[in-house]
Amino acid sequence: MLRMTLPAATLDHVVINARDDMDSAADTYRRLGFTLTARGYHSLGSMNHLAMFGTDYLELIAVPKGATSGRLELLAFPAGLNGLVFGSEDSAATHAALSAAGVPVEPPIEFTRPVRIDGADRDARFRTVRMKAGTVPYGRVYFCHHFTRDLVWRDEWRHHANGVVAIARAVIVEPDPAAAARLYATMFGPELVRDIDGGKALIVGNARFDIVTEAALRHRFGDACPDAEGRAAYMAALTFRTASLAMAARALRTGGIAGVVESEERLVVPARQAFNATLEFIP
Repeated sequence: MLRMTLPAATLDHVVINARDDMDSAADTYRRLGFTLTARGYHSLGSMNHLAMFGTDYLELIAVPKGATSGRLELLAFPAGLNGLVFGSEDSAATHAALSAAGVPVEPPIEFTRPVRIDGADRDARFRTVRMKAGTVPYGRVYFCHHFTRDLVWRDEWRHHANGVVAIARAVIVEPDPAAAARLYATMFGPELVRDIDGGKALIVGNARFDIVTEAALRHRFGDACPDAEGRAAYMAALTFRTASLAMAARALRTGGIAGVVESEERLVVPARQAFNATLEFIP
């Protein structure tokens, strides 16, 4: 019998949930030194801005104020890092392989977003494979299949005042990191899950997802940690690779970002300055 091949672990994008306050989130991330795409509107009812990097990106997502339909589930989560998204080149095959492996996933969902390119409107098309509700307690984890990559990864959107070129890491807080890591060992193979101080790490292409205890998070980031808002498990921090720490520091000063912790190895932006997500910049 032919066995379905499980997908490779590649990072597509990470998501900051702005709930229904996109104007404030977009202003904040521009002041953090990111170049944002024009506001886009999904056929599912949400809106977004993107900060594009070499092969991955940061997404700000929200629903319109006063919305009574559409992506209202975004309002059920606090503001902050809320989505970790793997790449898929074939969403149907990804869904079939994950289902066969016993991973609880929803049927694929296809949607669009108009994009204005060279004065003409075109539709960027996507299909996602999402984990069933309750599979992970710390946010949204899913796969994204891009049908129109040329409408998303465009060079004019990849240049940022803070010098960011890639996402290096996302950090998840979980009381039992070893138990939480079993899902990823099932999806991608146990060889991609490693022991780290305070938890486990999943290797995701050139990036990684760290799953750590809250104590380990606080040891690394101290007062820069996000507000858990009563949650025992949550997505907490992002590490960005920048071409230059000096460039990043200059962009943060220009943007009036307060409380930045600077060293020769990294810059840390407190979560209270980044819509409840701790941001780290490394060279």
